[in-house]
Amino acid sequence: MAVGLGHFLAVAAVLFVLGVFGILLNRKNVIVILMSVELMLLAVNLNLVAFSAHLADLTGQVFTMMVLTVAAAEAAIGLAIVVVYFRNRGTIEVDDISTLKG
Repeated sequence: MAVGLGHFLAVAAVLFVLGVFGILLNRKNVIVILMSVELMLLAVNLNLVAFSAHLADLTGQVFTMMVLTVAAAEAAIGLAIVVVYFRNRGTIEVDDISTLKG
């Protein structure tokens, strides 16, 4: 039994739904929200690679490398902001971050 395109798309759909549920169900912790966004980006990357392999075209894999680069930068900057905010305020709850509005 070979692993086909449908299997990859099903796994990517499950990962994407887990990311969406992580954002919708947990609105208190910024780190969980960042991890859920990363899960959603990984699901998109899996779709790009699966279609790239299915169509025998490298374009999807090139886009995946770009998305991974942007996701790594986003995670590093996001975590740096969270650490600085935690040092100043002592909490990383999303409700408390709304006090930063001018």
